[in-house]
Amino acid sequence: MSTIGLYLPVVLVIAMAAGFAILNIVVSSLLGPKVETAVKGLAYESGMDAIGTTKKRFNIRFYVMAMTFLVFDVEIVFLYPWAVSFAQLQPRSPEAFLFFARIAFFVGTSVIAYIYAWRKGVFRWD
Repeated sequence: MSTIGLYLPVVLVIAMAAGFAILNIVVSSLLGPKVETAVKGLAYESGMDAIGTTKKRFNIRFYVMAMTFLVFDVEIVFLYPWAVSFAQLQPRSPEAFLFFARIAFFVGTSVIAYIYAWRKGVFRWD
């Protein structure tokens, strides 16, 4: 089997997922209700009438906290495959030392960034 043939199952799953998404959009647009009323156009606020505008500005701290979460979440995603690969290396080999040095640099950089954010007050809510 060629190397392209090895990717065939992945391509097939992606094509099936895209086809399913497109099929759902087309079927819902064909079979769904098409009558637009004033009540349907209102903002839904848990069964209550909306008070004020829906264009409320949020504090920047929410976005900063979300970005911080994403950074450390992506770090965990990178750590898992590294741990699986590292477990397969020979103990005390040059490759194992190189793998460890790379991840130590990666984690060290993340810890320094975390300490910097802590001192700048990113995690304070007051």
